[in-house]
Amino acid sequence: MNKHKRLIYKALKNLKFLPKPLFFKIRYGAYTGKKLDLKNPVEFNAKIHWLKMYYHPPILTQLADKYEVRKYVADKIGTVYLNELLGYYNDVHAIDFDALPSQFVIKAVHGSSTNMIVTDKSTLDMGKTRKKLQEWMVHDQYRKVGFEWAYKNIKPGLVIEKYLDENNKCCLTDYKFSCFHGKAQFVQVIFDQEGKQIQAYFDRDFNLMPYNRKNREGFTGHIDKPNQFDEMLALGEILADKLPYVRVDFYLVDNRIIFGEMTFYPGDGKHDFYPDYFNKTIGDYMKLPLLEKGQKEITNY
Repeated sequence: MNKHKRLIYKALKNLKFLPKPLFFKIRYGAYTGKKLDLKNPVEFNAKIHWLKMYYHPPILTQLADKYEVRKYVADKIGTVYLNELLGYYNDVHAIDFDALPSQFVIKAVHGSSTNMIVTDKSTLDMGKTRKKLQEWMVHDQYRKVGFEWAYKNIKPGLVIEKYLDENNKCCLTDYKFSCFHGKAQFVQVIFDQEGKQIQAYFDRDFNLMPYNRKNREGFTGHIDKPNQFDEMLALGEILADKLPYVRVDFYLVDNRIIFGEMTFYPGDGKHDFYPDYFNKTIGDYMKLPLLEKGQKEITNY
């Protein structure tokens, strides 16, 4: 795509009133500089856009919901892998902050990047905190981002969970298993390095892969394979079931595996892998379901 056309796409990328196929084409071009072919997508992010457009089984709503997914995890692998739930609310004013411990985490069940990590409750400005949570309650992830279908029908709510800490690092080490048709093909690991959050990609045997994505600083050193890695991989595959693609996230705190979330559209399909040829290599892992002639969406999985 030439620079002039990409500049035009960047200027139009937030015009959500456009027909979705056109909106996706413009948004994809603006961020990747490539042409989106929804009829025959090849690269990973192109197929993510196809899933947003056509793949709508109702179970995605439950799995993207940070509260309802707990029931799915409990049924599939057991409650032992769930973080402690301190409360679920659909009314900000119903939260009793006095009853909460000094440290906790609040998440909007219907959004992405709507997390509040509280390390010292006494420092909270309650007025600003409640205002922020109220803003989250009216946040529409589906419409305000890139029409990520899994969020469309989630009932707004807030979960409060136990605060997790990993040796006072700037962030928890996050193991994100990309599963295609029930098989984890690679894992993205986000971790603290000297107070900075960086990432690396590993294969199923925890060998460092020669690619990364353009949204975070990469890593080229060495990380020891965690003792629980194979167990996390197996658990991720159980949760992924037969879905064409889902990313299953886990934390590892004090040698305990803790479920994080399930994600269907990482980065909203905006961030390419590099070197560039890996976008097709990874896209080849995903075999899209057949959209029959005249069929507008797929609702079974």
